[in-house]
Parts: sequence; structure tokens; C-alpha cells
Amino acid sequence: MANRRHGVPDRKSENDMITCELHEPADLQEAAQYLRQYLDDSRLLAGGTDLLVDLKTARVEARHVISLHRITNLRTIENRGDLRIGALTTVAQLENSPRLTGAFTVLREAARQMASPQIRNSATVGGNIASAVPCADLPPVLGVLNASLTLWSPKGERQIPLTEFFSGPRATARREEEILTTIVVPQPPPRFGAAYARFSLRDGNSIAVASVAASLALDGHGAISACRLMLGAVAPIPKRAVQAEQSLAGLTLVHGINDAIALATQAAEPITDLRASADYRRALVGILTRRALTTAHQRAREATND
Repeated sequence: MANRRHGVPDRKSENDMITCELHEPADLQEAAQYLRQYLDDSRLLAGGTDLLVDLKTARVEARHVISLHRITNLRTIENRGDLRIGALTTVAQLENSPRLTGAFTVLREAARQMASPQIRNSATVGGNIASAVPCADLPPVLGVLNASLTLWSPKGERQIPLTEFFSGPRATARREEEILTTIVVPQPPPRFGAAYARFSLRDGNSIAVASVAASLALDGHGAISACRLMLGAVAPIPKRAVQAEQSLAGLTLVHGINDAIALATQAAEPITDLRASADYRRALVGILTRRALTTAHQRAREATND
């Protein structure tokens, strides 16, 4: 049987404390039983770096928290052509994994820029995706790597492209009975490079003010045969800059980069908040797009020479 204990706080106001019941299922089937039993009054817990804050500040309410930490087979990284990352893999494990080589090293670089070492030791890859926070770092990178997600339920598994998973801020295509189990990244094509560029207000645990991920594949003549660009923290969801991608097709980077930057900037839908104005974020998109494309292109050229 799963462990149960009380004590996860949920603060509705400064003077109103309630208690959630914590459930610790041993496997996916048991987790699904709790999801069915408690329906809308429960939340799945992975690393807890987002959910526990949301419960404390009453951004979300739940009487039942279903922790997945005992399901250890969701904490894996396998590279057998396609890269498979278990949803409970921590960001620190991603950062330090020797299996992330070649084009996949961009995931290590993105992980290294996230939060503080203490947070990276707790935060999970699946949580960074499933929380659907617009400023999350991993979704843009996984998006330009053409990743897909495996969602499990007692009825079976289904695959969904990561770019189709997000429907709005903190809203996704995950169904009530489903659990995100695996992130699958296909083996990149030859002459491929990817890069991630982000801006935050200070080093340490700051979240991104704006970010851009880019990937490029080159043909035998050095022209761009495929491109993916994704923007983070400047739209309600991680957003593909499709027109910017298309503008680079068949061109060398030097001939197409300025138009791509302009189109990526137009694709941004930034807001003004305490961290930055919308105009500042829009300007950052142009700068970060140039950096990400330039680095991705250099890596694709280096891959050509391997």
C-alpha cells in the first residue's frame, strides 16, 4: 500500500491554514487510482518546486497531493538513437548526464542555466513541462529538438508532440487520468546544431525574462534545409516562430538571419510585468534570436566536419 501522511500546507490567506493529504503511490496504476478517487481535488507532485509554492500562495487548491517520487522507473535517461528522458529525472541529472552528447548537449546547457543548484536537485524535467509556466526553460529547447511526450493512463499510452501540449498559461492537453511519463527526442539529422539563449535579471535562481531556442540542419552546400525556432517567456505558451523558420529555408544564414530576426520579433506576444516591459522583452527576442541562430549554425557546421 502507498504511504499517506498529512502536512502539505495550502494557504488561502495569511490567517487560513488547511492541510492536504499526501499520497505516495508505488506505481502508475496506484497513482491512477488516486487520480480517479479524488478527481479535481488532487494534484500530481513531482519535484514540488512549482506546486508547493502554488499551494502555499493559494494559486491552486487541492486537498490531496499525489507524489510520484516512489515510481523510480520514471527517473531515467537513455540514449539509444532516440533520447528517452523519464519525467522524474531531475534537472541536475540532466545537467550532469554523460548520455547527452552531440546535438543533445543543448539540453545540458539549458539545465545549467536554470535556477540554483538546490532547485535543480529537486526540480524535474516532467514538472518543468507539465506545469506549463510560460517562462520554463526546457520546453523551448525540447521543442526545437522535435520532442514528443508520452502520456500514460490505465487505458494505454498516447504520444503528443511537445509543441501541441500547451494550450495556455498553466494549461495543457493532459487529460485528467493521464500522467506524463517520458520525453522522447528523436535522433537529429546529419549536419544539425541546436542552441539556447536566455536573459534573466541576475545570475542564480532568476527565471527567464525572455529566451529563444534554435535548431538548424544544413544541406551539402551549407544552405539551411530545416529550421526550428521557439520563443520562451514572451507569449502565453512556448511559441514557434513559424514564419521566421520558413524564411530561412534554402538560404545561408548570413543571407537570411536579419529577416528571421525581424519575423521572430513580430511573433512575440510579450507582457509587461515587474521583471520587464513588453517593449524590452520584444527587443530581447531579436538579440537572443541572433545568438541562438548563430550558435546553432556554428554547431551544424562543426557537425558537418565530424
